[in-house]
Amino acid sequence: MTSESIFVLGFIAFVFLILAIDLGLFAKTDKPVSIKRAAIMSVIWITLALCFYLIIYNYGQYLHHITSFSSLQAINSTYFHQINLNPNDFLGSLQVYRKNLALEFITGYTVEYALSVDNIFVIVLVFGAFGVEPKHYHKVLFWGIIGAIAMRFGFIFIGTTLISHFHWVLYLFGAFLVYTGVTMFIKRNDEEKIDTEKHVVVKYASRYFSVSPNFSGNKFFIKVDKRKLITPLFLVLLIIEFTDLVFAVDSIPAIFSVTKDPYIVFFSNIFAILGLRSMFFLLVNIIHKFHYLKIGLAGLLVFIGLKMLAAQYMDMLGLDTTGSLYFIVGILTISIITSLIFPKKITE
Repeated sequence: MTSESIFVLGFIAFVFLILAIDLGLFAKTDKPVSIKRAAIMSVIWITLALCFYLIIYNYGQYLHHITSFSSLQAINSTYFHQINLNPNDFLGSLQVYRKNLALEFITGYTVEYALSVDNIFVIVLVFGAFGVEPKHYHKVLFWGIIGAIAMRFGFIFIGTTLISHFHWVLYLFGAFLVYTGVTMFIKRNDEEKIDTEKHVVVKYASRYFSVSPNFSGNKFFIKVDKRKLITPLFLVLLIIEFTDLVFAVDSIPAIFSVTKDPYIVFFSNIFAILGLRSMFFLLVNIIHKFHYLKIGLAGLLVFIGLKMLAAQYMDMLGLDTTGSLYFIVGILTISIITSLIFPKKITE
């Protein structure tokens, strides 16, 4: 077994271990998640992501089983890292590669984590529209994350395959992200609503499945007169999965502006998804206060799209991976601080 296989399988085992611990410790308790616990879990997830950053920084060569300068050069070319390598200094070049790889991971993670906030806006609306009790949020989000991981893996595989065969696809991704960012900015003040009867997922599920009209605790399925019915809670889960599918169309192309390495794309996505739930519980009651955040996210998408459309010019301006990370963090910080300094006026 190569070091590449061990690295990837070890990461997958880590994810399953964390989810198994979570399922065993928390999924059986029907209690609302407190802000304190959400804050602790958020800190833990961010800390784990930073630890993984350090692992890549120190041992990133094992991700692609790099053992010689020729293999390093091949990986650099295959995944468009565009870093300068010195054939006379393999160890020095390897250090530069590891540093760049770690930077790509943490930048991709930041992008995905930031874009997850927009997902939270919609999840809050879904829970509110269906009248889901807070004590059931945890279970829905837990299984929603399981589905999201599977879907993201598929999207990343398709995206990597397309880019490796048709590099011009990156320009389509870039144009799409600019369009999405501009659209988000234009519609930033539109009041979003969830129609519990006309939503496409509800209509589709009602057509092919028997749906119970009432909740049944935290159950997704119930039996009535020997008939198996899906509950409204399961409909909520399906809508959240559908929502993540829609948001993945934005977030996956966005991270390809940072790195073309499928492993780094996958790792950063998974860490962001795993941290989404704790961030939801941390922000669920205060997210409405960050009314300028959508402008920040819109600017973020436009910036990433432009970076993909004119990558060489962005690098000339100093907006390489490091510069992009500073720019992204700056946009998000300004939008959050501005929201707190200039709170939204409440209209009667």
